[in-house]
Amino acid sequence: MAHSALESVPLLPGGLSSLVHPSMRPDTLSKDRTFKIFSIIWNASPLMPLLIILPIAFLVTVLKMNGILIFTTNAIACAVLSVVLGKCTEDLSEHVGPTFAAVLNATLGNVIELIVSFYALKAGQFDIVKSSMMGSIFSNLLLVTGCCFLFGGYNRIQQRFNLTAAQTMSSLMAISCASLAIPTVFVATLPTKLDESADILKISRFTSIILLIVYGLFMIFQLKTHISFFDNSEANAIVSKASEETMENPENVLGKKECCVILAITTYLVSMSADQIVDKISDVAEAGLSKSFIALILIPIIGNAAEHVTSVFVAMNDKMDLALNISIGSSIQIALFCTPLLVIIGWIIGQPMTLQFTIFETVTLFISIFLNGYFIGDGESNWLEGVLGVALYLLIAIAFFFYPDAASVSA
Repeated sequence: MAHSALESVPLLPGGLSSLVHPSMRPDTLSKDRTFKIFSIIWNASPLMPLLIILPIAFLVTVLKMNGILIFTTNAIACAVLSVVLGKCTEDLSEHVGPTFAAVLNATLGNVIELIVSFYALKAGQFDIVKSSMMGSIFSNLLLVTGCCFLFGGYNRIQQRFNLTAAQTMSSLMAISCASLAIPTVFVATLPTKLDESADILKISRFTSIILLIVYGLFMIFQLKTHISFFDNSEANAIVSKASEETMENPENVLGKKECCVILAITTYLVSMSADQIVDKISDVAEAGLSKSFIALILIPIIGNAAEHVTSVFVAMNDKMDLALNISIGSSIQIALFCTPLLVIIGWIIGQPMTLQFTIFETVTLFISIFLNGYFIGDGESNWLEGVLGVALYLLIAIAFFFYPDAASVSA
């Protein structure tokens, strides 16, 4: 049965929100259904065989083996669990409709980074929190978007996308850059005889509140008032095809209760692995990698692994609007939602988290947003632009590989 609501399906970071699932059959706990659930999850991604690393990570953690081994196995486990989170979010969206699905995508799209950063925040490792947030922005703006342009355009002359939607997201990233730069510049230009700690904390908290309001208004802009800018015929074709396939084989979609249970279990497992990742960062740093490199480069790639693969896949299928909504949209989530949310959470739990970044990080963020805005400014992309984006990301990664930690500098 055709659904007229297809014309208003929003494109959101992390995937497509689709219509209410046609079957809506109640979940069961039968033996056959249990095996079917495992089959659905196992076939969700080619990465799923790596779930075998989960018991290995648990074993090496319980036995308190080498810190680097604990970090590595738990990092791989988080990357695979992110695929499970994405599958459950997508299937749950089938049951709850597009509006609530938007909230799910916004909340769960970067859940791994949020969990890792929360544990670092509780431990007072503010540099790790800030670097992981900044690294997620770099990763999505340059690496993911660059790969989308590269792999989507290697056999095409040009790929086109909705210019209005892309420029809107670019504008949001610009205000994000400004809001994250202002506290840093404030401290850098303040006379040294003044104590900036109290003022920078107040500025960060008030700025975070404003950014969360802006993100909420962007959700309204995207979902309600200007939905046509974020909706396109190609994406609707994907939804229509997916809906038809779902009707033909509804068994391939998890039930609502099943999604909720699996989400809860997966989130718990991610939190356990994230705790170990944060705890063993120092061990990895002692092996030669700086904490800045681990937080800026490694953790974002781990947390966004499934999202990266999805965006590149849809770009290869010439669905650039959806690909950019995933890559750039995820950067907006980090800058306007996750980062200020962590500042507010720190305020609540008594941790003085601020938006003060290093000058190097701030300048690098400005360059990344400038280059990304230049790429999408004409509404077209090609493979060479993708190469340039990936190249800049590699240059940033090399720079942070040699960038010393604050502790080592002060020592």
